[in-house]
Amino acid sequence: MDEEDILKKAEGILEKEPKLIELPQRGKAVFVGDTHGDIYATKYIIETYLTGGHIIIFLGDYVDRGEYSRENINYLIQLKVHNPETIYLLMGNHEGFLFKEFQPADFWETLSHEERGTYGSALGKLPYAVCSKNGVMGLHGALPDVENLKDFGKIEIGDRYWDQIVWGDFTESRGNYLGNYLGRPQYGRDYFERIMARFGKNVLIRSHQPFVEQSIFDKRCLTIFTSMAYARERTVAIVDLEEKSISSVDDIVIKNL
Repeated sequence: MDEEDILKKAEGILEKEPKLIELPQRGKAVFVGDTHGDIYATKYIIETYLTGGHIIIFLGDYVDRGEYSRENINYLIQLKVHNPETIYLLMGNHEGFLFKEFQPADFWETLSHEERGTYGSALGKLPYAVCSKNGVMGLHGALPDVENLKDFGKIEIGDRYWDQIVWGDFTESRGNYLGNYLGRPQYGRDYFERIMARFGKNVLIRSHQPFVEQSIFDKRCLTIFTSMAYARERTVAIVDLEEKSISSVDDIVIKNL
């Protein structure tokens, strides 16, 4: 199956998925941060955890900044096609280039017009978030200010809720919306606590923001990265989906590759 065929097959699978994936109450889930063309990290994670029966959740940003962006996204798309219920690929801002341009965009800039359309159409179907019954949410950037979890299904690419999910940052200070920095909306502790209470969740696992502390908001917001594109260790977070409640980062296993 060639590149175009696998992308179209993946698109068919992705458009049937809900925008908010509800994880099962069994086994363990491995959360993976930005990989940004780090094919070696991606393959290591798959070889280490997929055969163990884990669910693997990639939190977005599979392309740009890394040398092997095309290989990385193609590998992930193939994995999704062959493992649709154990591999979940969430949308990051680098998957939304056709809807909101940014720099660096070295992957997208190497594509022909037709290739941009094919990749953009498939990646535009990616879900936005996952959640578990025991209190965990996972997404790329910040929480969207929607009324309830069902409203994730109403979020459209390019709207303000999508922008919050794939572009939003958090900062360890009081406040709600703290302004916009270089196209990235900024949110404080009050916003985080309000939206998490609304959703009935305890801990958020995210990526996207390389210069924030790994754990903030009283160990309720965990930021991980799994790429050598940034000057920090490649990290994954493992959540036991059978635990009664995950109440803080202390209940999550954090491993460096």
